[in-house]
Amino acid sequence: MKFSVFGEQLSGHSGIMSLMDDLGNALAGNNDIIMMGGGNPASIPEVEAVFHQRLSRILDSPQAFTRFIGTYDSPAGEKEFLHELAAMLKQRFGWNLTERNICLSHGSQSAFFMLFNMFAGKNDLGDHRRIQLPMAPEYIGYADSGIEKNMFVAEKPEIEFIDDHTFKYWVNFDALNLSTDTAALCVSRPTNPTSNVLTDSEIEHLHALAKQQNIPLIIDGAYGLPFPNLIFTEATPYWDEQIILCLSLSKLGLPATRTGIVIANEEVITAVTHMNAIISLAPSSCGAMLGLDMVRDNSIMDLSNNIIRPWYRERMEMTTSFIKTLMEDLPWRMHKPEGAMFIWLWFKDLPISSFELYERLKKRGVLVVSGHYFFPGMKNDWQHVHECLRITYTRDAETVRAGLVIIADEVRNLYNLA
Repeated sequence: MKFSVFGEQLSGHSGIMSLMDDLGNALAGNNDIIMMGGGNPASIPEVEAVFHQRLSRILDSPQAFTRFIGTYDSPAGEKEFLHELAAMLKQRFGWNLTERNICLSHGSQSAFFMLFNMFAGKNDLGDHRRIQLPMAPEYIGYADSGIEKNMFVAEKPEIEFIDDHTFKYWVNFDALNLSTDTAALCVSRPTNPTSNVLTDSEIEHLHALAKQQNIPLIIDGAYGLPFPNLIFTEATPYWDEQIILCLSLSKLGLPATRTGIVIANEEVITAVTHMNAIISLAPSSCGAMLGLDMVRDNSIMDLSNNIIRPWYRERMEMTTSFIKTLMEDLPWRMHKPEGAMFIWLWFKDLPISSFELYERLKKRGVLVVSGHYFFPGMKNDWQHVHECLRITYTRDAETVRAGLVIIADEVRNLYNLA
């Protein structure tokens, strides 16, 4: 059989396929694998208890149960959830929106596929427009989501060295030159993979640039604001009609429900809703119904701020402490951990590529993600691309430490420091 160009592009090798394949295989029952690569949220008992109670109430109500499994929603998603979410956001943050400014998708990944291809690619004048990533590294799942090739362009960040082992990326606004070919700006906040949180000032500057160009600023808030709020520094929720804010219920603890949330002006929401109808008829009801009461009474914010965020912050502090002890003799640096569930490690002058290091660690039973996957749209090669790893700390303390022991040992051997 012969595939189309579209078929060849989406069925070939991709970073996100490699990551999810590793994740699925590891979590499907291979107890010998230490999973430190994927973004699957941790199992937090207090959070799971909340969803268990909500699911029990749905099961006890014949009408709710039928809605849960036996009724198509509209292409925009479960209407009551959209209404209550709009009301909560308006009341809590003063955002001027209604349910017509929100729709659901089958997870954030599907939402970005629709949004990127809606704005970028060839337009009716034959011009090829692209998504501008203000800096890389950026989310691995963006890279292969364009129907056309060369969908993204990205700039190197400025690097601030905070101490001997800690650094931070900043948007290099001097290098960020938008043109008529720029279809949209896109950032993740917190940034996946680095845990960087763009400051309010950086977001406001990007927002101003988007307004000047009359293009959207897409903010990927899957780990961020206003929920699940996996942010360990100061940051403000941000939205207006120039912004497309994408949220998710996955990192709240519901990854299997595949519930993405798009908040935008009515024109964008109408377009995504039509795409939902064509691609999949309607989004799933499950996540929206499980989260409905939590949105209605604002407890989704309490759960995020008082249980989920502190849990991940404690794990971040635990993991950084392990790293400082276990890698004391190695030439390592770590991006300042400001949010999400990742540590971004940089081994300067690594003797092999980060992908080769990933392969070696995989053979030793530790799964990480090679940093080279996180630089879509970079114009020039940069050695830094091949010197970084993304690791996650969602497993128990003993497992995280065991994985770091193996990583440190493998890297120590590469630098001949054993």
